Amino acid sequence: MKRRQFAALAGATLAAPAVFAQNRTTRILVGFAPGGSADVIARLMTEKMSASLGQNVIVDNKPGAAGRLVLGELKRAAPDGQTLVLSPSGALVIAPWLYNNLPYDPIKDFTPVARVVTFDFAVTVGPGAPKGDLKTVLAWMKENPSKANYATSGAGTVPHFAGLMLSQAAGVPLTHVAYKGGAPAAQDLIGGQIPLMVDTASETIEHHRAGKVRILAVTGAHRSKSLPDVPTLKEQGIDMEAEAFFGLYGPAGMQPDVVARIDRAVAEALKDPAIQEKIYGYGLVPAYAPSSELAVTQAAHLKRWEAPIKASGFRPE
Repeated sequence: MKRRQFAALAGATLAAPAVFAQNRTTRILVGFAPGGSADVIARLMTEKMSASLGQNVIVDNKPGAAGRLVLGELKRAAPDGQTLVLSPSGALVIAPWLYNNLPYDPIKDFTPVARVVTFDFAVTVGPGAPKGDLKTVLAWMKENPSKANYATSGAGTVPHFAGLMLSQAAGVPLTHVAYKGGAPAAQDLIGGQIPLMVDTASETIEHHRAGKVRILAVTGAHRSKSLPDVPTLKEQGIDMEAEAFFGLYGPAGMQPDVVARIDRAVAEALKDPAIQEKIYGYGLVPAYAPSSELAVTQAAHLKRWEAPIKASGFRPE
């Protein structure tokens, strides 16, 4: 009898953590409005991740400060794997060169969990721009400086500096207009309130396919698999490239086994052909890499953006 009671007690004790985990919820914080690329990618992964982790995984949108606000919240979170951030690289590799009092250290305050996607940027025009190719539009902007504005999903983001690099490479002064996310920027582009947008292709690709806007160039070294008919900037005589990534991060101090468990869930989600197809459909590239590789990628991008940002002379207000 005592052996049976002990075995039952041991079984209940071993089962308790699993039951507890199933009743918990992991939040993936997204620092941009619903409908933007970070939001879309996070939501694509949640169902598969929930199944892999055995607990609910939800997306929690908290837009503001180009993704820096949610990183501040992540820094303060418990390192138990229940609070994560899907962050565009800009908040981790651009912001450190811009803000003297950044409320987080991009290396020390976070645990890289997994790289999710890589991507370049689309140069898109709406009905507020003239017909023709990119050089035609840029020539019109040069002749009409009051209309030479470009939208992005936020100040201090990689698209922001990609736009500045485009401006310098093309020799056309462009004024940046920051939005709180790519979706609201795209709506103003469609409405003709702003003529040009530089951001992830996911923000405008469906509108491009519907004929509401026109993607005239991509900023990568090669044409996008999602937009094979759209030339790169270099193909159009503009010597400029810009690429970025989305990574999943947790707070500093996460236990290796917790990181590995979430890492595996991301890997499983990104193996799904249906998810891969949807990611490609948004103009992004599924590019899973484990924690250690994400850390190396982040460090390389941090070094790569130092010179262009300093050369731009831009300082946030």
